[in-house]
Amino acid sequence: MSEPLVLASRSGAVQTLTLNRPAALNSFTTELHAQLLAALEVAAADTNVRCVVLTGAGRGFCAGQDLADPAVAPDTAPGAAAKDLGDVIERWYAPLCLRLRSMPVPVVAAVNGVAAGAGASIALGCDLVLAGRSASFIQAFTKIGLLPDSGGTWLLPRLVGRANALGLALLGDKLSAEDAQRIGLIWRCVEDDALAEEAQTLAQRLAAMPTQALVTTRAALDAALTLDWPTALAQEAVHQRRLGQASDYREGVLAFTEKRPPQFTDR
Repeated sequence: MSEPLVLASRSGAVQTLTLNRPAALNSFTTELHAQLLAALEVAAADTNVRCVVLTGAGRGFCAGQDLADPAVAPDTAPGAAAKDLGDVIERWYAPLCLRLRSMPVPVVAAVNGVAAGAGASIALGCDLVLAGRSASFIQAFTKIGLLPDSGGTWLLPRLVGRANALGLALLGDKLSAEDAQRIGLIWRCVEDDALAEEAQTLAQRLAAMPTQALVTTRAALDAALTLDWPTALAQEAVHQRRLGQASDYREGVLAFTEKRPPQFTDR
């Protein structure tokens, strides 16, 4: 039996998912897509999971799409039909990106080594991104005649502004983890040998926080980018009304008044 393409491990309430095609820098195939989406669905359904860490095995996070995958590899035979890359996005990448962005718990990306193409987009689609100092981010799409996908066109300008987004997307140059932090593309750059521990520490911290408040904050911030001021205020009232009726709010206030650490349980 072949080794799983996604390794799953648990530490307390934190589920770590590791892309496991290290010989191919964890580049995507249809089978890797299927296994990663399935692993995310399992984590989403498990009420004991309160945070997910996504990382890569070996010397890279994810080099993007494996161009040797039959789903995308061009047929060079004369008269052969072109591959429908839009179908690949609709069948594989879009469901994965939507699942990541709608997880009922926070998702931390721990980027080790290269995150290129769709691999960079998948990392940036997580809630918080940590990267080792030797990691890099590459918008490699234009190098093969394509545009950023897996949410890249949506994420980049929102994270770093139009000028930086165009520079990254059009030129496809390698961006170091330090520069990625400097321009606001990622949350933090850390030393390589501290990446795994830092990611687990951050994930354990998030797992101890009020999960519903965290994921509602993510959704509200994403939505607010397209809302006017009065509508954003109205949406805050809707969210706050629901969160204020949850047990975590009562526990948070009680813990504050009793000067003790809160024990949040909602999910």
